[in-house]
Amino acid sequence: MAEDIRQLVPEARIAIGHGQMPEEELEKVMTSFSKGEIDVLVCTTIIESGLDMPNANTMIINKADKFGLTQLYQLRGRVGRGANLAYCYLLYDGGKRLTPLAHKRLRTIYEATELGAGFTIAMRDLEIRGAGTLLGPKQSGHITAIGFALYTQLLSEAVEEQKAVFAGKEKPAPKLPPPTVDLPLDAFIPEKYVTDVDTRLELYRELGNVEEADKLDEIQKAYTDRFGNPPPEVLNLLYALKIKGLGAKAGVESISTEDENIVIRRFQGLPFDTLKFLSLASYRNEIYIGHTQIRISFKKLGRDWRKVLEEVLKRI
Repeated sequence: MAEDIRQLVPEARIAIGHGQMPEEELEKVMTSFSKGEIDVLVCTTIIESGLDMPNANTMIINKADKFGLTQLYQLRGRVGRGANLAYCYLLYDGGKRLTPLAHKRLRTIYEATELGAGFTIAMRDLEIRGAGTLLGPKQSGHITAIGFALYTQLLSEAVEEQKAVFAGKEKPAPKLPPPTVDLPLDAFIPEKYVTDVDTRLELYRELGNVEEADKLDEIQKAYTDRFGNPPPEVLNLLYALKIKGLGAKAGVESISTEDENIVIRRFQGLPFDTLKFLSLASYRNEIYIGHTQIRISFKKLGRDWRKVLEEVLKRI
């Protein structure tokens, strides 16, 4: 590597550092580089161990597909610690076919460029490698197939089930994940309503923890007292959370917007009981009720579609 660099940049001052060097010699090389007496430092991954070199603005990682995701993130963090714009180049052998895991690692480190991406990197690394069988001796698992959030939920349910078995109690009913909700509404907290970004993020966090629809009325009152009358976007957001709560109680997997319809789907193995909706026969032109999905035409219903959607979810 050093010889290749000398051919490209003959005038470059190059030093080599690695963990097997005597301590005094290694310290001398690193000190010279930090002072700017050396232009290029060719070294092993020794530099990932918390070295602070503000003058380093370019890094080239050779055979990057061989490194772990966390290690790549730590290495990349060694440049750009000063005021200058920094670059990190991840190289792998030309013509070589990357393994699926290596491709995922490189794609993740490529996309995670924002400040504070360390947590995202750690979670993605956990999903790629798998968390393993946490309650047994075999360290393997299928976390990549279902995602970390659902994995931890299933793990928690499995633990509660085993506790019930050992205690001689009835197994608790399985909990389904909350539904995904995508309604034809602008639902968010406008910057003009809550100007401070940290406060808005805190409000979103609090809303994400709301599980009971009754608390939404209290939240709306609290918003009114604190920030003034909520704008339509905030009211839409609270309504969407209410729909999400109703959907969770009904065992709904998703509530999505498709063309001019709101489509409700339940989890596999939980069909809709069409007899529960006989009283909605007056909406036969606006609502289609099948065994696997319900389609509500919000365009035909006009302003009434919100009321009808709530009624359908309550009947499920």
